[in-house]
Amino acid sequence: MSSTTIDPDQLPTTIRAYLVAHANDDVEAAIQVFAPAAVVSDQGQTFRGTEEIRRFLRDAGAEFTYSTRLIGAERIDDAHWVATNRLEGDFPGGVAELHYRFTLDGDAVAELAIGP
Repeated sequence: MSSTTIDPDQLPTTIRAYLVAHANDDVEAAIQVFAPAAVVSDQGQTFRGTEEIRRFLRDAGAEFTYSTRLIGAERIDDAHWVATNRLEGDFPGGVAELHYRFTLDGDAVAELAIGP
């Protein structure tokens, strides 16, 4: 499956809303973009449904202080998008580039896979 590099401003509104809310630690705003049966995977763990995803949003990375900057975006097709974030902070290694791979179902996030 090929992708097209796009300007991050061209990401769907739903994805941009999630990225802003997540960067600002606004769990309640971030959870609003997910479908009720959505699935999030990060660091080998899977979170299913609203309550597990809410817990993930609240707890992921909470033991570290870091900043997040959106540095790239790709469109796979109308339902699949990738946002690349650069994280810098006091976690092991100090710098990481993570790809947030979104699957949309209409205007809701059905799946989010986070990884290198």
